[in-house]
Amino acid sequence: MITSLAIKNYALIEDIRVDLSEGLTIITGETGAGKSILLGALALVLGKRADLSSVKDPSKKCIIEGYFSIKNYKLQNIFQENDLDYDPNTIIRREILPTGKSRAFVNDTPVALVQLQALAPYLVDVHSQHETLEIVSETFQMEVIDALAGNAELLKTYKSQFEDFKKTSEALSKLKLQKDTASKELDYNTFLYNELQQANLKKLNQLELEEAYETLNNAEAIQEALANANQLLDEEQIGSLQTAKEARILLGRIKGFSKKFEDFWQRLNSAIIEVEDIAAEINIAAENIEADPEMLFQVNEKLQILYKLQQKHSVSSVSELIEIEEKLEEKVSTTLGLDEQIEKFEKQKLQLRETALKTAEQLHIKRMEAIPTLKKKLEETLFPLGLPNAQFYFKLVSSEEFKNNGTDVLQLLFTANKGLAFGPLKKVASGGEMSRIMLAIKAVLADYKKLPTIVFDEIDTGVSGEIAHKMAGIMHQMSKTMQLLSITHLPQIAAKGDHHIKVYKEDKNEITATHLKLLNEEERVVEIAQMLGGKNLSQAAIANAKELLN
Repeated sequence: MITSLAIKNYALIEDIRVDLSEGLTIITGETGAGKSILLGALALVLGKRADLSSVKDPSKKCIIEGYFSIKNYKLQNIFQENDLDYDPNTIIRREILPTGKSRAFVNDTPVALVQLQALAPYLVDVHSQHETLEIVSETFQMEVIDALAGNAELLKTYKSQFEDFKKTSEALSKLKLQKDTASKELDYNTFLYNELQQANLKKLNQLELEEAYETLNNAEAIQEALANANQLLDEEQIGSLQTAKEARILLGRIKGFSKKFEDFWQRLNSAIIEVEDIAAEINIAAENIEADPEMLFQVNEKLQILYKLQQKHSVSSVSELIEIEEKLEEKVSTTLGLDEQIEKFEKQKLQLRETALKTAEQLHIKRMEAIPTLKKKLEETLFPLGLPNAQFYFKLVSSEEFKNNGTDVLQLLFTANKGLAFGPLKKVASGGEMSRIMLAIKAVLADYKKLPTIVFDEIDTGVSGEIAHKMAGIMHQMSKTMQLLSITHLPQIAAKGDHHIKVYKEDKNEITATHLKLLNEEERVVEIAQMLGGKNLSQAAIANAKELLN
């Protein structure tokens, strides 16, 4: 339950704190006094998105704090699931900074708005004026049936299964789209890959091929050059080697006379040895060089294939071509493997569908079992509210289409009078009937949902007189098992409260501000009398107010 609500710098409120108690708390005030401001502040505490325009003084921080006593409501798991610190006396704080930024805290720990929104439904059920229209929505109607059926855990299981089914379906659709796209490119990619593979790139050395080509293509010129070089080095009469050897003999005769001459001899000897090696290798090379047209053709063919591939793929090396080949292989392999993946996901989708369908069937069975009880309770509750002939008809059928709450399609039909045909709520129920039906639903749900707090914002719209008395009685009965706050304009309902808060506006220093006041017994008599007869109090109105309170 809410034990206290503190509001600073919000709308017309400068700084107030209202303490709340168990039972039925009535909130009254003239139209425009600021009753909706209280609901707006509470909505922020429960995770509504903040708006800087709702701040009274934009240059200052707006702070709203809600204090909750929740020790008897077994909410530890809910806190744990949403990564929140549990405390039996929980404090939720919202701040709106002058910059427009909003912050939220649970027990002084910063939290994301989504965490607050996940916790809120377990703390307070706020019924606003426009929410009565929700009664005609299939989603709301199904939530009521599920509450009576005790389907919370089963719904949780179904939603998890449905989420898995949706994810698998989306993945399958993407794979099929990928296959359609890839299939169009498969032939071309396969052609490119085979072309590169046939070139046997990993066994090609471009530099060696180019060198071999130049050698084979110029074999005669190379042979002639090598022969002439060998002749110049090693010809008996005029070869360089012969001349150098004669010089070595001459230096050998004098090398013992001086270290300098010894160095000359050593250096010349080393040169002769090196030239002899060169001459020998030139001779071998000359013998190995021969014109080979067939080999030249083969080398040239390999080079031309290589050059064409490099030009086609806009690269300049064999390594780059190999990299392209590997990527093409991966693309082709992936495309060819898509069928296998698609088959796997289709089987998985089918299994998930069957699992979710079984859970949806269980939901359907439990809903069908709960409907007679709900119908009976609603009609019994509406009987004293001036609708003795109210009847509901719940038409629940299973479909093949998955929805967030199962596969059921629900149609709720209603008639308020004997002899009249059933029709959809939104077409056959008046505004006053809608209010009474919503109260009946909330009264029935109160026994099943075990909420700490319910807030009614003028749920009594469209009713008066004895019906208002009966509605007040139902609210008072509900408040015995939960905290109930009711904003009302009806004196009959106001008189049933265990506590009474008046909301009023006051002008001070040309500034209008909203204030709250917890009324004592005498003040309640005056407030209810004014609700009955206006500001000019009469003895009859006061007497009537006292009678209502008694």
